[in-house]
Amino acid sequence: MKWISYILLPLLSPIFLISCKKFVEVSVPPTELASQNVFTSDASATAAMVGTYSMMMSSIGFASGGVRSITQLTGLTADEFVNFNTDPLAEAFYKNELTATNSYVDVSLWNEGYKYIYNANAIINGLMNSTGMTDSTKNQLEGEAKFVRAFCHFYLVNLFGDVPLITATDYKTNSLASRTPSSLVYAQIITDLKDAASLLSVDYRYSGGERIRPNKWAATAMLARVYLYTGDWQDAETQATLVIENTTLYNLNTDLNTVFLKNSNEAIWQLMPVQPGYNTQEGETFILTGAPQNTALNPVLLAAFEAGDQRRINWIDSITINGQDFYFPFKYKIQTGWSLSEYSMVLRLAEQYLVRAEAELELNDLPSAEADLNVIRNRAALPNTTANTKTDLMSALMHERQMELFSEWGQRWLDLKRNNLSDQILGPLKSPGWQSTDTLYPIPKVEITNDPNLTQNPGY
Repeated sequence: MKWISYILLPLLSPIFLISCKKFVEVSVPPTELASQNVFTSDASATAAMVGTYSMMMSSIGFASGGVRSITQLTGLTADEFVNFNTDPLAEAFYKNELTATNSYVDVSLWNEGYKYIYNANAIINGLMNSTGMTDSTKNQLEGEAKFVRAFCHFYLVNLFGDVPLITATDYKTNSLASRTPSSLVYAQIITDLKDAASLLSVDYRYSGGERIRPNKWAATAMLARVYLYTGDWQDAETQATLVIENTTLYNLNTDLNTVFLKNSNEAIWQLMPVQPGYNTQEGETFILTGAPQNTALNPVLLAAFEAGDQRRINWIDSITINGQDFYFPFKYKIQTGWSLSEYSMVLRLAEQYLVRAEAELELNDLPSAEADLNVIRNRAALPNTTANTKTDLMSALMHERQMELFSEWGQRWLDLKRNNLSDQILGPLKSPGWQSTDTLYPIPKVEITNDPNLTQNPGY
């Protein structure tokens, strides 16, 4: 269903078209929708929620897959991409020389993340006061809003460390928000995802069968990841298993070239592109038809693939310019085109096998961890792992995550950070620019100037 259309945004109420002002500066809109909105029908409330997804995809930052998105910028700060963008703001990511005045950090990551959180909070408030809605739709939309709030907080806390936890729309309160300890941000993320899992549909009926709005299993998959990041191994294993065992909806695609198609069997949650003439921004930005203008794959990543790995064969392509080969991600096959055949992948089943394998390993269930690892390896036409000790299996698992999840949502950057591997892996590669404090991005200077309760991360 194409109800996330190019003409949808003008239909939305002003609160959902809020400009890219700093979240701490957002004042009450003329309609006072932030505190007093009442949805009068399922359609009006749904338009507000769908409008948020459309905003995500019409941007070039945060969730869009564009040149200033989480995927692109974290790929530069990690060891996935080589930078060819002449903009010094992009080069600062590649050289790990970020400053608190870098507008990519401020506008495209911090500000956008909080804009979507603000929208989610406004929708939750509106649903509480609504009349004329069915209970089922109200539950679905509350679940979606809480999912989006949790999802954005997850990335903000991982990119910046302690961040303001924003669960309301009161601009005066938000403008003076302090940094909340990461443990408390994660606690709210878990609460929101649990609520979402209990409220959301078990299928994709609210998006016409397309996998472009979160359902119960998207919340469950995100919970599995969050539990893994917080060291709750048992719950991570439990939640990942719930998704993996739902074979009615989800299966690994045996043909790697079909994984990133719209509504693939592996997709748990995708975002539908909204830019006319294009499929995904990942495809538009990654696929090279000439000399790179933004990024190409880092030779370090290319060298890490094992011989015969079908991901290397099917998910990477190259172009030769003046005798020089440039390699690029080819998970998405379409650079431009009006007919939508690819959606931007946010959550997919393969990650759940890797989440479960890591949790099982931490629980000392080595045979199960090895079995899950081999599911992903065998899908890539690789033999079973030869690792058989906990240390070796963990190393093999991190390697498998690198090969499977490259150029997806900063997975590599966050894996290195959460496993304390950044200094070991990135230190020699990024020398002399690398510092241990680079694992967190700087809090934007303009935010600290506007909010006296915000403090800066070490090293900036």
